[in-house]
Amino acid sequence: MMAEAPQLPYVYSIDGLGIKLNIRPLGTEDSFEQMTSLLHRSYQPLAEMGLRFLATHQDSATTKERCLSGYTFVAEHGKQLVATLTLYPSSPTSHCDYYRRPDVWHFGQFAVHPSLQKHGIGSVMMDLAEAIAAHKDAKELALDTSEQALHLIDYYQKRGYEFREYVQWDITNYRSIIVSKRLG
Repeated sequence: MMAEAPQLPYVYSIDGLGIKLNIRPLGTEDSFEQMTSLLHRSYQPLAEMGLRFLATHQDSATTKERCLSGYTFVAEHGKQLVATLTLYPSSPTSHCDYYRRPDVWHFGQFAVHPSLQKHGIGSVMMDLAEAIAAHKDAKELALDTSEQALHLIDYYQKRGYEFREYVQWDITNYRSIIVSKRLG
């Protein structure tokens, strides 16, 4: 039985801050330059750790290419972009063995504006990604991160993601771990 489709746009309120977010699919009105800037700001602490995530330095053309190769959704406060996540179906040509599995979807370009982190926005974005992947009949949702980003690994483990394998990307200066969560 197919999972229920999540309803977008979705309005999320941050209690105590008086902020309402509109979470919706990427639209033609969205700026890849703004999204790239958000990615750079959000990944800055990782860059300061010496980790060269693609999102720390990618250009707008790369952001656009990555967004359009998956299902991207964004969160806005007013007209300001404050979060994004791109969900990808199984990729038979991926360098990563795990991402080639037909029942595994993965996500990337996951960012929340630094001033709004730790207010549940990332969790809401991941909840939506998990629901969309399940609706598309994915059995697992995976992601990769640096094995040195212990705070991120801890966050994902608390959400039920488990270690699957290591991968070394050509574009990073660290070994990544693949973690995934069984859906449904």
